[in-house]
Amino acid sequence: MDEGSVSTAEDGLTRNIGFFGLLLTSEGSIIGSGWLFGALVAATIGGPAAIIAWIIGSLAVIVLALVHAELGGMFPVSGGTTRFPYYAFGGLAGASFGWFSWLQAVGTAPIEVEAAITYTSNYWHGLTRTVGGVPVLTGTGYVVATVLMALFVVVNLFGVRFLVRANSAITTWKVIIPTLTILVLFFTHFDTSNFTSHGFAPFGAHGVLRAVSDGGAVFALVGFEQAVQLGGESRNPQRDMPRAVIFSMLIGATIYILLQVVFIGALPHQALAHGWATISFAGIFGPFAGLAKGLGLAWLAYILYADAIIAPVGSGLIYTTTTSRITFGMSKNGHVPSIFEKTTKKSNVPVFGLVFAFLMGLLLFLPFPGWQKLVGFITSATVLMYAGAPLALGALRLQKPDAQRPYRLPWAGVLAPLSFISASFIIYWSGWGVVWKLMVAVVLGYVLMAISRITNANPVHSPMDWNSAIWLWPYLGMMTLISYLGQFQGGRNVIPFGWDLVVVAAWSLIVYYSAIRLRLPEEKVDEYTLGVFGFES
Repeated sequence: MDEGSVSTAEDGLTRNIGFFGLLLTSEGSIIGSGWLFGALVAATIGGPAAIIAWIIGSLAVIVLALVHAELGGMFPVSGGTTRFPYYAFGGLAGASFGWFSWLQAVGTAPIEVEAAITYTSNYWHGLTRTVGGVPVLTGTGYVVATVLMALFVVVNLFGVRFLVRANSAITTWKVIIPTLTILVLFFTHFDTSNFTSHGFAPFGAHGVLRAVSDGGAVFALVGFEQAVQLGGESRNPQRDMPRAVIFSMLIGATIYILLQVVFIGALPHQALAHGWATISFAGIFGPFAGLAKGLGLAWLAYILYADAIIAPVGSGLIYTTTTSRITFGMSKNGHVPSIFEKTTKKSNVPVFGLVFAFLMGLLLFLPFPGWQKLVGFITSATVLMYAGAPLALGALRLQKPDAQRPYRLPWAGVLAPLSFISASFIIYWSGWGVVWKLMVAVVLGYVLMAISRITNANPVHSPMDWNSAIWLWPYLGMMTLISYLGQFQGGRNVIPFGWDLVVVAAWSLIVYYSAIRLRLPEEKVDEYTLGVFGFES
């Protein structure tokens, strides 16, 4: 196909996104509210050793990104993270990981809106109030949040081509501003004594690992999969998708690690008067802007206040798109009502999925009215979604060994199980206080999908393939139990620190190899991927 041409995918969506569109879509999701708050929150949890947390989080997410790069090149379909486990393990696994995908995506637009409003409240007072030292939305803030969420839907209704054009401009800005911040703070206000004056790792290894999940390190780095989710609308997905995933992840990880370094180095000594756990300076609810203003860099502060609206809004815009594509893919598999496949006639956009995402996003503002209250939940839901990819890769290497793979993950026999262990670690590190809420949401998803199936809301009744997914519920149940008995955020401290990591790793390996052993037979994979393999761009 000519690079400038447009085709229609088998899903009925239009293939008109090139490499840079995919790259900027992923990058625009990676650089969102995480850069505005992540450095501060991670530093209060881990101290200067938060840098190690970002490195750990980056390595874990990069390996997961490489896994997605191989699978995305193989399967150029919309809602890819929903469909990879389905191809490898069948209906129940596909429905489960589809729900996990939707949980993380539907929560991201609201958290980005909360980030924009929190920064804005520094000069538009009345949008937030402080509860327990954390800013949460007021009545006025809820109104503004609703308007921004509705704006995401309106922009998406103009079609994916319009969205990509808008996102390209927004993402270019989003990359330039953090880079500018890094350079300015490093060359004007960088004090190396901050890294040791109150201890490099004042909260030990426990604090570092907590910062990976609760500090926002993983939350900030996720988003690379957006190129995969739009695979059904890519002009040349087998060539462009793997490259977009890999490059977006490398750029994002570099920016975030450097932001943490300069944030620590630029803190004035008085901000650390009471230690890392209680960092304090004027304008702290807008950390980088408040820091810049306190350092006499008013011009940079104004730019950052503007970016605090542009960056989160750009990410929220993309995740609104993604959420509708996930339900589109789930409907194709028969797991949710067929109305989610309904698209607009002119722009081929899944309109019902957009409206449903908008309504559910508004509901999330009620139990999670602030950025810090929602970040742990989304992080856990995200890595639970990612956990399906290494399992699918390991299975498909055996099921379809000769299939075309534009990108082939090296050392997959080691990296795939390692990435599954990493995902389990991140879920565990988020703590019992988050894990139990996540599992409640998971059970709710099973109930809703069962209702859809029983009422025939979708005429497609794909086989559930129970035997191939029998490992899934024991995995979730044991992770919940380990979290309850573990060392993080409300755990009972029954399993000693260190041994808890051994238990998580061992259980993850048992589940990984059990799942591979229970994979679908090759003929089933051929049936489920009919029309996907051999795609010609």
